[in-house]
Amino acid sequence: MRPYILAESNWNYIKDSKFDLAILPWGATEAHNYHLPYSCDIIESDLIAAESARFASEMGAKVIVLPTIPFGVNTGQKDILLDININPSTQMAILKDIIRGLDRQGIYKLMIFNSHGGNDFKAMIREIGLDFPKMFICTSNWFQALNRFDYFENSGDHAEEMETSLMLFLKPELVLPKEKWGLGKEKKNKIKSFAEGWLWTERKWSKITEDTGVGNPHKATKEKGERFFRDVTQKIGNVIVELCHADIENLYE
Repeated sequence: MRPYILAESNWNYIKDSKFDLAILPWGATEAHNYHLPYSCDIIESDLIAAESARFASEMGAKVIVLPTIPFGVNTGQKDILLDININPSTQMAILKDIIRGLDRQGIYKLMIFNSHGGNDFKAMIREIGLDFPKMFICTSNWFQALNRFDYFENSGDHAEEMETSLMLFLKPELVLPKEKWGLGKEKKNKIKSFAEGWLWTERKWSKITEDTGVGNPHKATKEKGERFFRDVTQKIGNVIVELCHADIENLYE
């Protein structure tokens, strides 16, 4: 039993425990190029959150990782077979119920541990925060925690070199042989301002990619994945320690 993982813990341990921070991993169920499993975002959430919490727990942090939510916002992928969508309104209802339980039980800090680009919790946190004034809620994207180009050569954001490298390290048995990998070519919007960051529209997945990947995975290696995993979990682990010890009434200087 890892006592910082709720799904593995038990009432014998939990009943006498106190926690400063809960972590809620949130993934998605969707195609990841030809070669990675539909559970890619779930696996990454599970294992990166768990290792980060292990690191923090060994430094004295009182943290508990909740079970991963396996479905995310996939509204742009409605025609990709078995990409499972939950709407943002559904996501907010789930999140609010979880927060209500934490608030009632005196766990007033929550980190949403997001593993899917289609999930966006900022507006939800703003609204939910009005109803739960004692709660401190933050959201994180582990895939943005480090400069990817310190670890990987190719860009992209879906089943690309980074995710493929991670999966080669974390779950190599679920990665198809390299000759099955697609190229992850992305068609760009003809309106160039969308690439500048200030103008946004949802990408329609089947129109931008043939293999469901975005980013070339072919330079991925297990060694790159291991190095990134080690560094990103250490960075997040240190942040977990900070959050556990932080006075939420005195965060600013």
